[in-house]
Amino acid sequence: MIKLDSNTLVVVTGAAKGNGKAISDALEIAGARVVRVDLLKCEKDVNSFIGEVTDDTLIREVVDFCSNQEYKTLSLINNAGVTFPHGYPYPHNDWDKTIEVNLSAPFKWIEAFVPLLKDSTNASIINITSLGAERAFPNNPAYIASKGGLKMLTKFYAKSLGRYGVRANNVGPGYIVTDMTSDSYSDETTRVRREKHTFLGRWGVPSDIADVCLFLCSNESRYMTGQDLYVDGGWIANGLIE
Repeated sequence: MIKLDSNTLVVVTGAAKGNGKAISDALEIAGARVVRVDLLKCEKDVNSFIGEVTDDTLIREVVDFCSNQEYKTLSLINNAGVTFPHGYPYPHNDWDKTIEVNLSAPFKWIEAFVPLLKDSTNASIINITSLGAERAFPNNPAYIASKGGLKMLTKFYAKSLGRYGVRANNVGPGYIVTDMTSDSYSDETTRVRREKHTFLGRWGVPSDIADVCLFLCSNESRYMTGQDLYVDGGWIANGLIE
């Protein structure tokens, strides 16, 4: 099992539930100190911040808090995201909100943390993308565009910050059982179709995502940057659905 120490500080957005909570809990169990950020109150409110991830004031507060902490390794995990599926014509307001939260917010968080990341040892940026960064899905152009853009934004920072030893990677979940996917999972027909699209014949659970993030925050991934790690049970690799 990967272990981190108290000299590791990790900021996780969207940390109150689902994948974000699982990521935060796994990092804390491994020994890291976790700063949790969410629009909702987190179960563990020590080192937690409540607010919109798009809020510049919130970002500044979290950066200021971290700058006053003692740590050796710093990681930033942009997990917060939204999705608003809708038939044609797609509402412009849903487009704007999705791009703002899923793409613009990670950019703002990374930019704000760059000075701290550059001064850290084995710093790691992890952006949570999606199958939608690689594959087209119906009724949600904003989500597809935002995750595809986030995928390439990560590669930009991998290139730009590599000289400082800062790594940047994507983790792309497949279909994971969370509140966001509860409607699809509770529909038996939809659930089974999704299962059959994977090699492993099952949906993922938040801990599947958390374990990969733990790896990317650790020294074991020290030579990995600019990569797309899809935790999808084989979804993307599956060429024929029988």
